[in-house]
Parts: sequence; C-alpha cells; structure tokens
Amino acid sequence: MSLALLRSRALAGLAAPEVAVEVHLANGLPGLTLVGLPETEVKEARDRVRAALLNSGFEFPARRITVNLAPADLPKESGRFDLPIALGILVASGQIDSKTLDAHEFAGELSLSGELRPVRGTLAMCLSAADAGRAFVLPAASANEAALVGRATILPARTLLDVCAHLTGAAPLAPHVAAVAPAPSFIPDLAEVKGQLPAKRALEVAAAGGHSLLMSGPPGSGKSMLARRLPGLLPPMTEAEALESAAVHSLAGTFDVARWGQRPMQAPHHSASAPALVGGGSVPRPGEISLAHHGVLFLDELPEFERRVLEALREPLETGHIRVARAARRAEFPACFQLVAAMNPCPCGWLGHSGGKCRCTPDQVARYRGKLSGPLLDRIDLMVEVPAVAEAELTNRAAGEPSAAVRARAGAARARQIARQGKPNAALNPEEIELHCLPDCAGAALLKQALTRLDLSARAYHRILKVARTIADLSGDYIIRGPHVAEAIQYRRGLGG
Repeated sequence: MSLALLRSRALAGLAAPEVAVEVHLANGLPGLTLVGLPETEVKEARDRVRAALLNSGFEFPARRITVNLAPADLPKESGRFDLPIALGILVASGQIDSKTLDAHEFAGELSLSGELRPVRGTLAMCLSAADAGRAFVLPAASANEAALVGRATILPARTLLDVCAHLTGAAPLAPHVAAVAPAPSFIPDLAEVKGQLPAKRALEVAAAGGHSLLMSGPPGSGKSMLARRLPGLLPPMTEAEALESAAVHSLAGTFDVARWGQRPMQAPHHSASAPALVGGGSVPRPGEISLAHHGVLFLDELPEFERRVLEALREPLETGHIRVARAARRAEFPACFQLVAAMNPCPCGWLGHSGGKCRCTPDQVARYRGKLSGPLLDRIDLMVEVPAVAEAELTNRAAGEPSAAVRARAGAARARQIARQGKPNAALNPEEIELHCLPDCAGAALLKQALTRLDLSARAYHRILKVARTIADLSGDYIIRGPHVAEAIQYRRGLGG
C-alpha cells in the first residue's frame, strides 16, 4: 500500500478543525514534500520524522514521499503533526499494518530519538475529537490535561514505538483517567486588609454581580491588596466554566492541571501592548483578557497604559469575546472577565491627602485623568475612592471579616441571579434590565434626579440599575428600593465625579 490516511487536528482560535494527513509514496528522486499551507514549524517535521524513524529501528523509504495536510486553505502550525506524518510513512511503506486508523486521531511532537513531546492546545483538540467519537493518541505529558474532557478517550504514549505497538495490536495503550491534583490551600484573605470598609463593600458587590471596579487612592492605601483578594470572593467555577478557562490556557501553553477549577487572575504590566492584552500575532493567540476568561483582569496604574491599549478593552467589556483579524487569519476568543483597575488620584499620588503632600497643579491632574477616555469609564460599573489608612486602623490588631464570610454572601446573591435570569447581573442586556431591574417609586425618583444632576449616559443609567439589582440581591430583597439605588449611584461618583 503506497497511500495512508490519518486524522489530526489544527487550531483556529478556540476551535480545532479536523486535518486529514495523507501520505503517498511514489517512484522518483528520494525526498519528502509537505503541502497544505504548513508553517515553518511543520516544514521542519521532515528532519525530525526522518531521525525519529531511523532511531526507532524503522527504515526511512528512499522514495518520493508527498504529505498533504488537508484542507489546503487552513494554516497548519506547531509540531503536533510529527506523529501522524511518521505513522503515515510507516503505513504507506508497509512497515506496519493497521486497520484501526479510522478509529483514532493523532497529535504529538517527535524528538530525534522517537520520544513524544507535549503539544499546545490539547484540550481544544480533545473536545473536538470527543465530538467525532474517536480516541485521541497523545504524548503522555499531555494526557492529564486532555483527560479533563470527561467524554474523550485518551490514549497516552511515550514513544513512537508505543504507538506502533498499539496499532498493530502487540501492546494496546491503556485509556488514561485524569488525576487532578488538589488545589493549593493558600488564598489571600480579605481579613488581612486593614480598614477600607467602603472599598471592601464595593469588592463584595463586584463579586456578587460580576461587575467591573475602579479604585482610586494614594500609594500604599491597599488597592492592590484588595484587587488580589477578589478571586477568593467569587463563587466556585462550574465544570463548563473550568473547561473553557482551561482550554484558553491550553492554547497559550500556560495551563497547569494543579490549578484546575480555580478562577484565573491576570495582571499584565502597564507596558503591555495591545496584541498582548487582547490577543494577536501572525498566528492569532489569546491575550491577557482571554486568559482571564471567567476570572479577573487586574490593571494596576491604569493611566500608565497606552491610550490605544485601554481603548481595545471597550468591545470585550461589552460583548464578552474578542475577534482578532489578520491579513490571512481570523480568530475569535472568549473574554468574559471582571475588570479590576487601580490608579492614583494625581501624577504624584497624594491628591487629597491630609498631610498636604500633593504639589500637582489642576492642569496636571486634569491631563493625568484625561488619559482615561469617557467611553471607557462609562463601561466601569463601580468607582470607589480608597483613602490612606488612618493610624488607628493600621495599628488595630483586631481581625477583619474573612473572605469566607463575604464569599458566602456573594455566592448566595449570585445563586439568586442564576435562578432568576440564568446569568450574573453584569451580563444583563437592556431588555432583561427592563424586566428584572425596575426600582420602586422611591428608587425611580432618586434615579431620575441623579440622571439630571450627574448628566449620566444611557449606558450609565443601565449600569446603575444592574448594580442596584446586585445590592438588592445581597440584602435578600426582591424589590429594588431607594437605599439600593442610592448606593449604586454613589459608585458612579468616583474620581471626584
């Protein structure tokens, strides 16, 4: 038989389309030709496959070998096609005989000795392979990650010889069962933050409703401490959420099985570029906002980010996903994250301090705050000032309220939202807001007054209603009352508004 057909997977965003690996042997000058839009990493498979076959005790055919990766218009990248190419050559040359190729899919990078190395995007590939009803043969180092897809059949192998023995029936590979390591027990506790009761309340509201939060205050007031404790206040991830988050990290090659089921938190430096934040590259890969999917994106020193980088956040904050378009590739990544940002009130950071440390002019303060555009601030639900901690609070040795108590209240409020509308309050669309977020007479009158005095936009109006709905859920009220609306309005008056 001079023709072999095997199946593998490529990556296109979070999808993993099927790739048919066709290997044909013909008479002519010896050589190996790869066709089907391969990237440089795939073209280098010629040398890796040749060395792996020879070092595994097989013969590399001295014939004209053509490898076609179909469909031809889908770009192929990374070394995941090494294993199916090597097996295709062995089957086409008659060195192994297998009638079970149609029941398997293959992916794995080969070392020169024939060992299999882990590949990126394992979770996305296994999700698609499970839907196709085929077993997936993968490197053993990728098996724990792949087996998180409970309905998939994962066959881990350490070497090319192990795969050949399985296909010939000499030594079948045993299906792998995931062994997820227990999650680390240490999570920063909210009780460690001294004082800052209004900021802690805003953090609880953000955790309960999935709202975005901006904190403004002088250096050392606890903004970063508060932000890093938000993931510990969020409710546990569902299995579907954990799988989506793990699949994105798998695409980026940053997934750790030990962190399965934990809310991710990404904190990029303010020098990060727009592609690093939202995703990009010649072969589009997920950025920080996608790596924070179902978790928290923390942007410290918010005005220090480039203006165009911050403006790139506007669409994903509204839609929960990001589309990356390049000349030859397009990809869509999920980006349903909670934005938590921190900033100083002025360039020196001490505006409003009781000690009179600030020496910034009003013009300098205006230029500093002007780095944040109105449309971006309009998309932030909660704005809270975090003043310097008073000496009495700082030296008080009494423990504050622990994260577990706040998490219980936030979780109960989130459960009410899921039961009522199937989603957190922050994700409600205008039609759902009109259905679930109408205040009583006192609340409506207060909101009407705020619209006039604060000159709020339609988006700000809707966000006040969503925050008020969350505050009512925290108090266990079905009706949004005046005090709930008043607190929600107060969160729109940040930055000295």
